[in-house]
Amino acid sequence: MPKVLISCGETSGDMYAAALTTELMRLAPSARVTGLGGDRLAAAGARLVSHYRGLSVTGLVEALAVLPRSWTIYRALVAAMRRDRPDVVVAVDFPDFNFRLAAAARRFGVPVVYYVSPQVWAWRRGRLRTLARLVDLMLVIFPFEEAVYREVGIPVEFVGHPLIELARTGTPRAAWLSELGFAPDAPTVALLPGSRANEVGQLLPLLLDAVRAIVEQVPAAQFIVARAPGLDDGLFERAEAWEGPGRVSVVEGRTDDALSVADVVATASGTATIQAAIHGRPMVIIYRVAPLTYALGKRFVHVDTYGMVNLVAGESVVPELIQDQCTPGAIAAEVVGYLTNDERMRQTRASLDEVRTRLGGAGASRRAAEAVLAVANRSATS
Repeated sequence: MPKVLISCGETSGDMYAAALTTELMRLAPSARVTGLGGDRLAAAGARLVSHYRGLSVTGLVEALAVLPRSWTIYRALVAAMRRDRPDVVVAVDFPDFNFRLAAAARRFGVPVVYYVSPQVWAWRRGRLRTLARLVDLMLVIFPFEEAVYREVGIPVEFVGHPLIELARTGTPRAAWLSELGFAPDAPTVALLPGSRANEVGQLLPLLLDAVRAIVEQVPAAQFIVARAPGLDDGLFERAEAWEGPGRVSVVEGRTDDALSVADVVATASGTATIQAAIHGRPMVIIYRVAPLTYALGKRFVHVDTYGMVNLVAGESVVPELIQDQCTPGAIAAEVVGYLTNDERMRQTRASLDEVRTRLGGAGASRRAAEAVLAVANRSATS
């Protein structure tokens, strides 16, 4: 009976951890999965020691506000490990928390598998030394990450991206747009302001101001705001009560549906950019945090691009509007540039097809589960 403790602290990690747990249960029906996660992980059959709600923020300064809750959850997980030693700890991204948890696991003699790499290749590369001490196996979801870990002697396996299978929809465009009260043949823009409260607070007002500028140039444009689960209603009040030009509808928990019917996407930097790429949707990537956070963080960044789509492509295939460049006018200009230029749309879609190919074939969660169980079984018999 393999005992697996999983730790994830945000929406995307919850999605990946849930898919991993589903595959673990299929391969080993007697497996016991516990840990830190969200509603998806619980629905997949894991017993939550703690829920990550309110724990996930963007930025160094913003993270200070959640430190007390972070320590409370950390102590609860350590206590759970002490009571019932797991055969393996699976850390899913969320590095600032999971590095501490991995260190605790090592003290208990529990092997650590890191699934979904922290972005050490992008910033704070010194963390590679920490990972070399803490991690028994890295399971990476982007092809270029494998060489990063292999070069420093960390056992690593590229399993592919789980969104290849998870980013699905079965709703026809015309039917769903009609359900929203939208015109099935009108230009449709998906607005993805992120999955963290402070991120949405920064970006959604900019996106809604951009709506006005877009409608001035493309009057028939209509807009779907994709709301991540677990966020406060107050963040979306303006969008829900939209009285400006154009039609705006807010949907929750249906990001893939929104992406599947959109002609263009304006999205926060992060997992959603890969989701949009898998759907083949041209996009503009936006990123904005508190000025002090940006000033502090910029010193540690080692890449010239923030969007995962561009990193996977190895070149800039979609525009990025970062910090001061992220304004309503700039967002509108990029969206309108797509909606009014068929050749640009075609070229971008072709580039996104190549990105999807590089993300690997179906079965990432299954491959990850097989690797986790192999480590757990060795630990249980040692």
